[in-house]
Amino acid sequence: MRRLLLVSCSAVGVLALLPESGAIAVELPVRKAGLWEMKVVSTGSPSSEMTMHQCTDETTDKGMSTAMSPLAKEICSKQDIQKTATGYVTDSVCGVAGITVKSRAEITGDFNSAYTVKSTSQSEGGMAGAPRDNSSTIEAKWVGACKADQKPGDIIMPGGMKMNIKDMEKLKALIPKK
Repeated sequence: MRRLLLVSCSAVGVLALLPESGAIAVELPVRKAGLWEMKVVSTGSPSSEMTMHQCTDETTDKGMSTAMSPLAKEICSKQDIQKTATGYVTDSVCGVAGITVKSRAEITGDFNSAYTVKSTSQSEGGMAGAPRDNSSTIEAKWVGACKADQKPGDIIMPGGMKMNIKDMEKLKALIPKK
């Protein structure tokens, strides 16, 4: 459960930095519409690797920030994004259930064929109390058009489980209150 909370906080921290229309001076490009394969490799304790597929379009990519923004405002005390010579850098500080997660992500790529997100996070608090460092890399590549049974926002997880990113607002109720 603790691992799920850490991953959730880190993901919210990165997703929350996706620009809400006009809200942030620096905006990440919208990904090319279609099916994206995302390989996620996490180090730390325990390490893990998984590959998932996401069907997206321009409206869904832009809408992700709108859905995550209210949640991020509730749990993140810092959200910053900067354009660099090679891409973007994000910094966030988020907290939930007594756990504070400080995250930094470096994003490179063209958002039309492939991009990479390298992130590090340090967490403190929670039941164990000891600080924990984690790092992860997301290697995303565009693989073509979405399949006939997919709609924008669908994410196919390992094992075939399907969820839709548009349902994230419903998951907000599952996050423990501070």
